[in-house]
Amino acid sequence: MAQAKVIALFNQAGGVGKTTITLNLGYQLSRRGNKVMLIDIDPQASLTLFMGVDSHTLEKTLFDAIVNEEPLSIHTNIHGMDIAPTNINLSAAELQLVNMDFREIRLKDAIAPIKDSYDFILIDCPPSLGLLSYISLIAATHVLVPIETHYKAFEGTNLLLQTVARVKKKGNRSLQIAGFVPSRYAATNSQDQRTLKAIQEQFSAVSSVFDPVPRLTAFADASEKQVPLAVYDPKSSAVKILDQLAAKMEELN
Repeated sequence: MAQAKVIALFNQAGGVGKTTITLNLGYQLSRRGNKVMLIDIDPQASLTLFMGVDSHTLEKTLFDAIVNEEPLSIHTNIHGMDIAPTNINLSAAELQLVNMDFREIRLKDAIAPIKDSYDFILIDCPPSLGLLSYISLIAATHVLVPIETHYKAFEGTNLLLQTVARVKKKGNRSLQIAGFVPSRYAATNSQDQRTLKAIQEQFSAVSSVFDPVPRLTAFADASEKQVPLAVYDPKSSAVKILDQLAAKMEELN
């Protein structure tokens, strides 16, 4: 097995569907025969919750791996995927990491022992440009950017790209942008249509702009049931789009 593609799903804006895409992309990759692990590095722990793991009862979390340099605590075979879960304690890690030796590579070091066991490791980053996102970009081979099809989507996206460029220049020279995923798209909304076109025009020169993931209440309903969309509603139009995205991730170098 080749070394895993480690994909950080990253956007400093909240509410862009990042966690939903992480979970459902992971599930589609797993359905396609890949060995997949999810890493929840967002202290809000939404991915942990959506995967059905109770963050309040966890004895060990990502905090222990990053701060205390313990082996990753991994929960196995949930919807065919593994997850390194987190909880609110991770919010303290950002402050503690500031004064720690080799803080930039702590997530990369935590992943290293298990990297050969997976085809894909997906990291659900926090909605910020802080240290937790930074160490995720250091650990990643690729960054995938969910970007909401809303006029506010462009605010800060250039800052995000500058952050990626800075990481690529100094901390992780081999980091690649896997592409942009327009999200929460309402095809009948003229503003969404205009924004999607602008995203395609502005960012296609940087990397691939994939088909938009639609805004569907079924995503929230599936998350509430703690299952992937393809389990909750196999006939949903978004399942095919997510499977096509998974196929594109398989093509990454």
